[in-house]
Amino acid sequence: MTEKKDTPSVNNSIQTRLSGVMLMVLVFALGINFFIFSQIQNAVTRIDAVFSSNVDVNELSEALELVENTVYEYLNTKSTETLENYYRYDQNYKNLIEDLNDKNMDSEVKMLEKNIRRMSESYLDQTNETVQAKRGRNVEKYKTSYETENQLYEYINTYIYKLNNLRFKTNSANYQLLLSSMNVLYRLCLIVLIVVYVVGLAVTVLLVRNMIRPLTALSNTAHEVAKGNLDVPQLPIVMDDEVGVVTRSFNQMLESIRENIDQLKESMERQAQMKERELMMEAHLKEAQLKFLQAQINPHFLFNSLNAGAQLAMMGDADKTGIFLEKMADFFRYNVRKMEEDAMLWEEIEAVDNYIYILNVRFAGDIVYIREIDEDIENIRIPSMILQPLVENAVQHGIHDCMETGRIVMSIHRNQDMIDITVSDNGAGMTEEMIAKVMEGRAVQDEENRYSTGIAVHNVIERLKLYYKQEGLMTIESDGPGTGTKVHIVIPMEKEELE
Repeated sequence: MTEKKDTPSVNNSIQTRLSGVMLMVLVFALGINFFIFSQIQNAVTRIDAVFSSNVDVNELSEALELVENTVYEYLNTKSTETLENYYRYDQNYKNLIEDLNDKNMDSEVKMLEKNIRRMSESYLDQTNETVQAKRGRNVEKYKTSYETENQLYEYINTYIYKLNNLRFKTNSANYQLLLSSMNVLYRLCLIVLIVVYVVGLAVTVLLVRNMIRPLTALSNTAHEVAKGNLDVPQLPIVMDDEVGVVTRSFNQMLESIRENIDQLKESMERQAQMKERELMMEAHLKEAQLKFLQAQINPHFLFNSLNAGAQLAMMGDADKTGIFLEKMADFFRYNVRKMEEDAMLWEEIEAVDNYIYILNVRFAGDIVYIREIDEDIENIRIPSMILQPLVENAVQHGIHDCMETGRIVMSIHRNQDMIDITVSDNGAGMTEEMIAKVMEGRAVQDEENRYSTGIAVHNVIERLKLYYKQEGLMTIESDGPGTGTKVHIVIPMEKEELE
């Protein structure tokens, strides 16, 4: 029972009614178009016949002229080629005159055709006689025969000209008649199109009017509901078609809205509260992750650094010992102080300088470190502890086996609204598999951990992602073992920093 109410009757459906109207208009238009097409085809055939008759006469005149010119040329040259041309043109002209009338008829055109055919037959016999006399070298005979032949040629030309004019007059009259027929056909086509348009428009207007009335009522009620007015009466179902199904469904939907509106408000309030708690938890989680990434200093590195300072003090160089302890204190103070905040670019560069100085004290200045930094960019604010781990990685995994020839280059340049940072070395290099492990945080550290502060390169990737809320800011490039490694970071500049 429910399916019958929700499904419109086949006979009353909008699709059935529209299809019936369109089918009626289509059949009517198809019949008219077929009639007009047949009339146009008939007119085209008659027009072709009109012009083909004049074309045939012109072709006959041209063939006659070719025969006459070939005979004249043969009489003057007596060449074999000219004789062959004569026989070919002669046969062609014979074929053309076969299509002419040869009976007595009450038509001036047909009688002209008969006369031209008879004279043409005599003319061809005379040309043959002229050619044979020329071949037999009978001068007197072929001269006399040629004069007779030429007279026949002139007569035939005159008759052909007359036939052409007569046919032109007849064809002109037929052409005017065809033009009149085409004009009538054009008007008929126009009238049919207007009738089809008017009938189709009238039927469509009546059909659409019956469909528009319930749709208008439905639209007005829906507009009231959209404005928040749910106290509207239910719509009556006029006809059991698609509009009736929509109206019934709309009434049911309106009733459901009235019943569930309070529950929906309560649910939205609960969801808003839950969303607020989720955002707070997410913010605390990101803050905890950032602090965790920043708070990783290897005690082993601290021990080795203090041990190097003690050895320097035992050597009795108080100035160098003081500078070393000052650099080391600045380095660790920076790490501890920057655990909960970002840093200026110049602070990051200074931390790298202190780190290299500490290592060079430990290894007697064997580490070659080169800086290439643009001016006026050191006051850019960036996340802390991102440069020193990259230099540390280059020392520990890049040049630690070739300190004498190893070199580390850190270049920082401005590229429009971006800062390009590159840390490269000419050391051990990396395979694609090793690069993938480092980028995914799966790289295995040196078991001795000789020069490490404990902050891994993957932590730099995570810190950049958390700070800038972007991925892909850091890339690692290497052509393989023994070719060195290049780490490239692209940092976006803030609007205030650009200004």
